[in-house]
Amino acid sequence: MNKFASPPPIDIVPETAPFSEEQRSWLNGFFAGLVSLDNTVTALSPEQGAAVMKGQGDSDDGEAPWHDQTMPMPERMKLAEGRPLRRKMMAAMAQQDCGQCGYNCNDYSDAIASKAEARLNLCVPGGKETARMLKSLYEEIDKVPAIAPSSAVKTDAAESASAKMAGERGRSRDNPVDAVFLSRRLLNKAGSEKETWHIEFDLSGPGLDYIVGDSFGIFARNDLGHVDQIIAMLGVSHTTEIKGKTLREVLLEDVSLAPAPDTLFELMSFISGGALREKATALAKGEDPDGDAANLDVMATLQKFSGVRPHPEAFIEALEPLQPRLYSISSSHNATPGRLSLTVDAVRYVIGKRKRIGVASTFLAERINPGDRLKVYVQKAHGFGLPADPNIPVIMIGPGTGVAPFRAFLHDRQATKAPGRNWLFFGHQRSDCDFFYADELNAMKASGVLNRLSLAWSRDTGEKFYVQDRMREVGRELWSWLADGAHVYVCGDAKRMAKDVERALVDIAAQFGARTTDEAVAFVADLKKKGRYQQDVY
Repeated sequence: MNKFASPPPIDIVPETAPFSEEQRSWLNGFFAGLVSLDNTVTALSPEQGAAVMKGQGDSDDGEAPWHDQTMPMPERMKLAEGRPLRRKMMAAMAQQDCGQCGYNCNDYSDAIASKAEARLNLCVPGGKETARMLKSLYEEIDKVPAIAPSSAVKTDAAESASAKMAGERGRSRDNPVDAVFLSRRLLNKAGSEKETWHIEFDLSGPGLDYIVGDSFGIFARNDLGHVDQIIAMLGVSHTTEIKGKTLREVLLEDVSLAPAPDTLFELMSFISGGALREKATALAKGEDPDGDAANLDVMATLQKFSGVRPHPEAFIEALEPLQPRLYSISSSHNATPGRLSLTVDAVRYVIGKRKRIGVASTFLAERINPGDRLKVYVQKAHGFGLPADPNIPVIMIGPGTGVAPFRAFLHDRQATKAPGRNWLFFGHQRSDCDFFYADELNAMKASGVLNRLSLAWSRDTGEKFYVQDRMREVGRELWSWLADGAHVYVCGDAKRMAKDVERALVDIAAQFGARTTDEAVAFVADLKKKGRYQQDVY
C-alpha cells in the first residue's frame, strides 16, 4: 500500500447544483483542501457554491506541469483538467516559449482567454493540432464566465498585447525591420544526405543587435512556381485583384500554402455537394475520411476537390496568414557586430509524386539573392543563454543544426575572453561530410577556447551512435564538471534527442553521483529549476 496515495475524492458540491462538470470538479477540489482531518463537511447549497465560484473561479496554483515540449498534446491536456480555461489554453500550445506567436505560452493563453487576442493560429510549432484545440476551448469562454480570466488578468493581457504591437522596432513580429541578405554557403560535403546552409545577414542598416541565445525571425515568401500552379488550378489570372494587390502577390507574401486549414475545408463544403461535401465537412471537423488528411496542404486540397473552383477572394479569406519563422542565431554580436548568421537545414521531401518544401528554409537556401532585403526581427530568448558569471563552465549538447546557438556561445566566450571552460557535444550522420564548422571548432580547441569536443556519428559504422551515447562514455568527467557548477545546454529535436539526453544525464548522476534513480531524477529537475539545465528544443 502506498501511504502517500491521495484520499478518495469528496463530493461536496451536489450533482444537482447548477454547475458544469468542470466547475463541480474545481469546487470539490477547492473545498477538499478545507476539509478537517476527520472529513467532517457540510455540502454547499447551489447559492453558496455560486458565490464562491464568482469570487474564486480563476484561482490557480501557478504551476504548469504540462509546460514540457516533449509531452504529447493529450498528456498536456490531461494535466490541465480542472484548471481555469486560460490554463487549458496554455496546455494546448507547443510549450516551447519560442516567441514565434509574439508572446510566451502563458501570455498568449491569457490574451486569448481575455479576448485581447483574437488570433488562434499564431502557435506555429503547435500547428493545426493547437489551433483546433484553442478553437474548441475558445467556444467555452462565454459558457463558463465564472472561470474566465479575472479583470486584472484581462487588463494585463490587453496591456501586454498593446505593448507588443508598439514595441521597439525589430524586437517583435509585429514591428520588423529590413535586413540585407549577404550570403549562403553549404556546410555539407559530397556524400551527405542533408542540405545545411550557413546564412549571413547585415544588420548594420537598422542597427539591430542581439545576445547569444536569442532567435531570429524572418518573413519568407512562398515559391513562385508553387504559387502559379495554384493560380492555374483556380482557373483565374494572376493579376486578379485582391484587396489592392494581385492574386500572385497575395499568394507569394501573405498566406500559408502549407497544411490546409479547417476553414478551407469549410469553404469546400459550402460550394460543393454530395460525397465531396461530406468529405469536406468531415475534414473540417478534424476527421480523416480517406486517410490522407495529414498530407493535405493547400494544393493537395485543390487537387482532392478538383471539380470545385472557389472564388479567388473567398479562397484567400479561407487561408491562414504566412507566419514568420524563427531560427537559433549562430553568431555573436560581440564577435561580429552588425552581422548575424543562421545554420539552416533545407527541408525537402516527397509525398506521393509531388515534391514538398519547407517555405522559409528553401527561401533562404535558393530564393533570396545577396543584396536582397527582407523583413526580420530578433526574438529575445526565454531562459536560454550563457551564465552571467563568465567563470562558470558550460556543457553544450547540439547535434545537427542544434549546434547553432553553441557556435554563438563559443564565439561570444572567445570575444569576451570569458575564462570559464567549454565542452561541446556535436553529432550528425557522417564525419567526413556532416562535420559543420569543423575548421572553426578545431581551431578553438587548439587555442583552448573549446576545452573538450566530443563527437558522435550515427552512420559511420554499422551501429548507430548518438550524442547521448558519447555522454555515457565520458560520464565520470561530465559528472565532475557538474560538481564544479557547470551549466548544461541542449538544442535540437524535442521528441527524441532531448529526452534521450536527459535520460543519459539522469543515468550519469545515478552512476557517478552515487544516487538512486529517483534521486538522480530529482537532481536533474533541480538543475532545471536553478537554470543550470536549459533547453532550446523544437
